[in-house]
Amino acid sequence: MKVTDITIRHLKMRLKHPFTTSFGSFEDKEFLLLQATDESGTIGFGECVAFDTPWYTEETVTTCWHMLEDFLIPLVLHKQISHPDELSELFKPIRKNNMAKSTIDGALWDIYAQQTNQSLAQALGGNKEKIEVGISIGIQETMEKQIAVVDQAIKNGYKRIKVKIKPGWDVDLIHNLKKHFPNVPLMADANSAYTLKDIELLKKLDEYNLMMIEQPLATDDIIDHAKLQKQMKTPLCLDESITSVEDARKAIELGSCGVINLKIGRVGGLTEAKKIHDLCEENGIPVWCGGMLEAGIGRAHNIALTSLSNFVLPGDTAGSSHYWEEDIISPEVIVHDGYITVPSGIGIGFTPNDKAINKFTLSTKHYQ
Repeated sequence: MKVTDITIRHLKMRLKHPFTTSFGSFEDKEFLLLQATDESGTIGFGECVAFDTPWYTEETVTTCWHMLEDFLIPLVLHKQISHPDELSELFKPIRKNNMAKSTIDGALWDIYAQQTNQSLAQALGGNKEKIEVGISIGIQETMEKQIAVVDQAIKNGYKRIKVKIKPGWDVDLIHNLKKHFPNVPLMADANSAYTLKDIELLKKLDEYNLMMIEQPLATDDIIDHAKLQKQMKTPLCLDESITSVEDARKAIELGSCGVINLKIGRVGGLTEAKKIHDLCEENGIPVWCGGMLEAGIGRAHNIALTSLSNFVLPGDTAGSSHYWEEDIISPEVIVHDGYITVPSGIGIGFTPNDKAINKFTLSTKHYQ
């Protein structure tokens, strides 16, 4: 394929409900949508999952646009690329900026799948017809509200519940949820809100038989997580700490976790995500697909990735209607009894909804 034209759109969509974690609360999701066209006219889409503030990683919507425009797009335009895996080598001179890289990576994987007459899932080596779906629930204003939201999620059929925790909203929260929902698979996500000084508090969570505790310590740490994992029965799950297959290798060797959360944007794209998946499978470390409050394009890529064999735990890829009044794809992502059907059509399996995309677009720029 040879990409001849790229369009970037800056979109802003209002969430149905404010989303609150240990690092902040927000109601709107701003993101970039990249459309790439190759010389045959095949169009592929990629979604940049960075937030408009650097509270998850250092990347933002603005920094990603800068990296795409000034560095990454010039490396791709009018280059002959036979497979999306080649982007890893093309982008090697550019340090980090994984969410920006992932935006182009996703679009080229979409084009590649279409040109090889495969679904994106098939192109990645996926073998599942449907995937189990969990849900991530933000911090609510009261315990009663938190219980009510979890109860509704369970009634909606989600296979696993993830709740956000932070100091002062942790052990008591889990105790109450386990009391009300003793048989529901439950995990806690700390978003790096704790340190080793909190080890005795975190160890109290062992008695609740959680599936895992996600990223309790620093975002760039694997050493302290290894120390904590040795003292806890509950598996620790690494999220922000894993940005490459090398990070995953080191974490596994150190014993820093029992589970790894894979987010396509965080690791730089589908190619790197697949490498991490394969390494974890070889070492008996289960993976699951985390969410970044994606709109439809990013959600479609998550579904395709989750079709790989070592995604044995329900991910955060909930249906479109959980987050948005209107998504930017057709049909929208729908959950049936806790499962999403993996599209079998060529490419991502969903059609971009031009009317919705235009409705939510703040600005647009073309590159040729």
